[in-house]
Amino acid sequence: MSFWRTLLGRSEPVKPDLDALFGLPSAALTLRAGVGLTPTGSGSVAFRAAEGAAFADVERDVTALLNAGEGPSVEQTTDDYGYTWLVLRPGAAEAAADGGGPSGGELVDTDITGLVTDLHAVNSTLEVNGYGPSLLCSLVGFTDSRGRSVGLVYLYKRGTFYPFAPQGTQRRDNALELQVEAAVGDDLPMEKDRSRWFPVYGAPGL
Repeated sequence: MSFWRTLLGRSEPVKPDLDALFGLPSAALTLRAGVGLTPTGSGSVAFRAAEGAAFADVERDVTALLNAGEGPSVEQTTDDYGYTWLVLRPGAAEAAADGGGPSGGELVDTDITGLVTDLHAVNSTLEVNGYGPSLLCSLVGFTDSRGRSVGLVYLYKRGTFYPFAPQGTQRRDNALELQVEAAVGDDLPMEKDRSRWFPVYGAPGL
């Protein structure tokens, strides 16, 4: 069974709680203090694009809204399973404020609160327009001075988070994932069923 089919499995549905995303800024502070991980400033939302002009209009309006003014840079890509990812990266204004980005292994502070607000807007816009069943997950990226990467993945249909720490293309750092889970358990609703900690190798925004 494919990863995406498993992720969209036939388990008892849980009412999504998009406000859980607003726990991410607190989790980011916890990760910085306890694990040394800082947000990259990038995040993404994955969904199954529906056919028809109505969905295309919603998708276009969301992208245009986020790209407006000093908002984040928004990219759209489709993975090998046919899922669309809207990838949010720090906008030009934020990059300028940070001095143009990291160098020499230096970690840069990013506006995770603004990123979370934008991710929430994408999810809620699709939801209120009737496309909630098309939503798959949201992801926020973190990194540290050692070059380790971790994504906090929000499962829309479960209303829970789990950590994913890739090592190369087909390996993951299980010890780091457990460390992150222990660190942010008081900040976020974590997925208790670890069989649902699905690998998202190559996920945009990670």
